[in-house]
Amino acid sequence: MTIHPVLAEVTQRIVERSHASRTAYLAKIDAARGKGAKRHHLSCGNLAHGFAACAENDKHALRHGHAANLAIVTSYNDMLSAHQPYERYPELIRGVARSLGATAQVAGGVPAMCDGVTQGRPGMELSLFSRDLIAMATAVSLSHDMYEGALYLGICDKIVPGMMIGALSFGHLASAFVPSGPMPSGIPNEEKSKVRQAFAAGKATRAELLEAEARSYHGAGTCTFYGTANSNQMLMEIMGVHLPGASFEAPDTPLRDALTAATVERVLATDWMGEHYLPLGRIIDERAVVNGVVGLHATGGSTNHLLHLVAIARAAGIDLRWDDFDALSSVVPLLARVYPNGYADVNHFHEAGGMGFLIDQLLDAGLLHDDVHTIMGRGLGAYRKAPMLEEGKLVWKPVSKESGNRGVLRTIAEPFRHDGGLRMLKGNVGRGVIKISSVPEDRMVIEAPAIVFDEQDDVKAAFDRGELDRDFVAVVRFQGPRARGMPELHKLTPTLSLLQDRGHRVALLTDGRMSGASGRVPAAIHVTPEAEAGGPIARIRTGDLVRLDAVSGSIEVLVDADEWNARVPDDVDLSVHHTGMGRELFAMFRQSAVAADLGAGVF
Repeated sequence: MTIHPVLAEVTQRIVERSHASRTAYLAKIDAARGKGAKRHHLSCGNLAHGFAACAENDKHALRHGHAANLAIVTSYNDMLSAHQPYERYPELIRGVARSLGATAQVAGGVPAMCDGVTQGRPGMELSLFSRDLIAMATAVSLSHDMYEGALYLGICDKIVPGMMIGALSFGHLASAFVPSGPMPSGIPNEEKSKVRQAFAAGKATRAELLEAEARSYHGAGTCTFYGTANSNQMLMEIMGVHLPGASFEAPDTPLRDALTAATVERVLATDWMGEHYLPLGRIIDERAVVNGVVGLHATGGSTNHLLHLVAIARAAGIDLRWDDFDALSSVVPLLARVYPNGYADVNHFHEAGGMGFLIDQLLDAGLLHDDVHTIMGRGLGAYRKAPMLEEGKLVWKPVSKESGNRGVLRTIAEPFRHDGGLRMLKGNVGRGVIKISSVPEDRMVIEAPAIVFDEQDDVKAAFDRGELDRDFVAVVRFQGPRARGMPELHKLTPTLSLLQDRGHRVALLTDGRMSGASGRVPAAIHVTPEAEAGGPIARIRTGDLVRLDAVSGSIEVLVDADEWNARVPDDVDLSVHHTGMGRELFAMFRQSAVAADLGAGVF
């Protein structure tokens, strides 16, 4: 299949603008490749420290052997349901490595916070910056320089992007990401949403809400809605660093363990000791990054990847920009509807055909680069298949050309939308992003007076006072990376959804994040420049008429240009957000953070 011309054009544009930085990156990882086992170049004291605590067989192999030693970088903890299954993975991986004549060591752990636990709380103000901290912790883990390959155990929001950024600093290592799968489906998402809205309206008790939440988040595994964690899994597979079909298999099953074992085998097959050396830095190239953007559009993935993918690409010397997302959005159809874009969850998506079906459809339409490297070798063809066990043996079989559930996953011939699930916005407020995959057609354009808030809790307080029963655009500002770490603002969704359901024309405009959780409510997010940096969003006054147009991709404050330009941006005291819950330790992150369209990070 010939590649789509827009895909080819965007990719070529990225290649050309990234030439110098990508060339320098590849030269760096080529220079870092070793000859023979890396550990044998260490001093005796270094090496003895490295194997001191190993089992006797591993100690002997590390001391005298010449086979690869794999680093395991883990984000296991008991607080993240998605990461809890990782508790037993190191022993599983060590066993597989030994059976293949190699060794594996836990090189280090990285911090991993649950955005579900910290949502709407002070801890959320550490969340985005934890991505860069995780990248640094990954680098520290690998700095022992004892390894010829690496396995990354990470799933959730900032963990995979952070690990990937850190891993790309060691892009000379053969590497793979190891998922652990989603938890079983809980109560239907529609039912959960209704309880949340009822609670927001004062018609459900806290006990009723907690019961609904507990029936939704009820076991080990990834949360089943299609937020950043599951978007991460989609990205790792479509970019070729998961095994085919590995993203959404259930945790703690024989098939899941077989996939993990096979991942170890693939990394050992591509480490620099053998003839098929294929390091991570060569897999993540411009084509793989573009494939990631296509996957994000085709599934209505998390808006957080407008930040994370930009930062990941930069770590590989690739200059990815929001304009590239926008150009691809115009030609990539929306093929999946998963909550919060619909009422199905990722288990339903997987049962309907999942990643194999999605990739198969996109490849047939010329909307993915097939000529890429993956941990399976050359080309994405292997990712048209689904894994299964036959008599205890892992095999892959071609996926069906028909969706198993057209309400969740569709073919190229009958997409949910003919364009992607994300769109860029620009105007006199700056630049922003809107997720349109579930916004009703009659809400794609909202023109209404602004009501300005500097705290998300003030929105709910105004609602409780009965002040929001009308058309309006909620301007929630001073939420950006330099202001308070760019928290997600999920607490706004039930209130704004309820008002929209009452027939009001409402929208959100913010320099904070939503992770796509705005659902059916039109939301211009990631607005940059942010208010704390003197961005135009700080000039908006309550009562200004705001027009958010997701069709034309514009966002404007309809104020006379002379008056608009003469306004002095507001300034607010944010000191309460800079202390407590460890936030004082992140001052240097706030001071150094770049703008949202550059990844909102510190590197």
